[in-house]
Order: sequence, then structure tokens, then C-alpha cells
Amino acid sequence: MDLHVELPPAIDAPGLLALAEGHHGRTARGLGVREAAGHLVKVYVLQAPGRTVGPRAVATALDLAAGHLALGGARGSLGLAVLIVHAGGDGDYVLVHSWIEGHMSDLAVFTGPAGRPAALRPGRAGLAPCVWEAALLAHEREAFSRHVLDGEGPLAERLTAWSTDALEGEVR
Repeated sequence: MDLHVELPPAIDAPGLLALAEGHHGRTARGLGVREAAGHLVKVYVLQAPGRTVGPRAVATALDLAAGHLALGGARGSLGLAVLIVHAGGDGDYVLVHSWIEGHMSDLAVFTGPAGRPAALRPGRAGLAPCVWEAALLAHEREAFSRHVLDGEGPLAERLTAWSTDALEGEVR
């Protein structure tokens, strides 16, 4: 049986194939949990090939996270967040993802030129995580559900389990 599927006009076949050709793994590493603006923040670094995230970039990202999370109470924050410091192929990114009331989450994305953490600024409206950042956030959604929402025992034990459940290694 010969099955031929006609591609809708919005499909950018050359663009999708170019993305597939250039797709690669990126290195993810957890840096543990820190405190920022009264929140427990699980910190990750994500590195494109040939790029590294240094201590200055992590410190700047934590400052950005603290500024964003300081307004968390007004957005219904539950006090848990994930910070991704991403040395990307085309620049630097910082994502601050926090859990808020009603099983919802809040996401702030900051962008800037490569290697210039002081130049990070809020990303444009509608900007969402890239495929590598989304992989980390997917893991974090599962960790939050498994340990905090569906966990058993005292909250402190659940938070300890959540805080140590980090995705490490190559992310595709």
C-alpha cells in the first residue's frame, strides 16, 4: 500500500529538515538547591557544545531569579522554583520556572549575548523554552508531581526528595 501524505502549506520542510540535521545533545548539570527571595530554587546549567556556564553567570542568574521571585506572592507562588542557566549556541538564556497555585506554573525567560551575563534582559512576549530547556522542565514537572504532589510523609521529606532529583548528562 502506497501511502502519501500531502504536507499542509504551513509546514516548512526545509526548515524542519535543517533543524533535524543540526540537532545534537547538550550537557545538563544540577547545582543543587539554593535560596532566592524565600524560594527553594533548584539550579541547572545547560551547555551547548563549546560553551560553558561559569560562576559569574550562575550568580547573575540567581540575582535575576530573586528579583522575579520577589513578586511571587502576587502570582500565587508556592515557594518552589527551577532555574536554568543556558549557554546556548546563539546566546545566553536564563529561565525561572516556579510552581503557583491551582497546579499552574509561572515562567520568565531572560536572554542576552553569549558570555555577557550582565546584559541579560527579559525575553520577548511569547518566547518559550527551546527543546533542551523543555527536556529539563519536563523532568522537573515529573519530579514535582512524584515527590511533592503524590509523595507521602511530611512535607520536609517530600521537598528533600524533590531537591535531589535532578536530570544530569546529555539532554536531547
